[in-house]
Amino acid sequence: MDQYSLKLFLHLTETLHFAKTSRACHISPSALSRQIQRMEDEVGQRLFERDNRRVKLTRAGLLFREYAKTVQEKWQSLMDELMEEKGTLKGEISIYCSVTASLSILPGLLNAFRAAYPEVNIRLQTGDAGMAIQKVAEGESDLAVSALPERLPKELMFKILTETALVFVAPKNPWEFSRALKKEIPWEKIPMILSEHGLARKRIDGWFKKKRIQPNIYAQVAGNEAILSMVSLGCGIGIVPKLVVDKSPVRTNISILDIKPEPAPYAVGICIQKRKMQSRLVRAFWEI
Repeated sequence: MDQYSLKLFLHLTETLHFAKTSRACHISPSALSRQIQRMEDEVGQRLFERDNRRVKLTRAGLLFREYAKTVQEKWQSLMDELMEEKGTLKGEISIYCSVTASLSILPGLLNAFRAAYPEVNIRLQTGDAGMAIQKVAEGESDLAVSALPERLPKELMFKILTETALVFVAPKNPWEFSRALKKEIPWEKIPMILSEHGLARKRIDGWFKKKRIQPNIYAQVAGNEAILSMVSLGCGIGIVPKLVVDKSPVRTNISILDIKPEPAPYAVGICIQKRKMQSRLVRAFWEI
């Protein structure tokens, strides 16, 4: 049984979702199913119980998971020792972050890492910042640049790199509510553009609740960059990290509003699974 098959199996034991594992491991769902079937044939037992609604490990699957983890750990330990003897570090590391993080947080880290380990390949995926923690927790990425959540899952580690304020932004060009913004803002009338989920959404929901305001939510979107785009087009007011505004190509078309009290700022940094620290590749990036 090869290391690749064990890697697929272990990933599936974490997600318990064939589609998620196939996407994360870059294999088609049908090919993943065949790999698992071959493993079950070799073991002589069903490793997963699956139907149209759920996937769960059988007793044999639970036992085999411990075996697979031990084999993978020993294999990684062997590879680390061999690489140390050669004095080089090779392989691939996957990173997830937002477009803004790829422009503001990652450049310094990647420059330092590539200078120290030029033979390591970087696989970068960008997307909604609110999904970063989930991507790491489900094993779809080795590391992620994300906001520090209010409750970090116990299986994860987080290293703070910087802090950013949450700011209210409005269109710079004249629009329907330009005059209203110069007085006491009528929050119940002004269209709001908010994140679908994530820490920023939790913070702003708490801010509105504390002030006993029922906001007029015009749109809920995935990604801070999308919020700024809609604000720049005059669709409404948005709330985003200031770090995003500073790096946005539409920053000249928006204005930061002076709203008091400000929503609580949050820390931004690197997140990984604790068990990933066994990998010399991941550990090397973490220590940069």
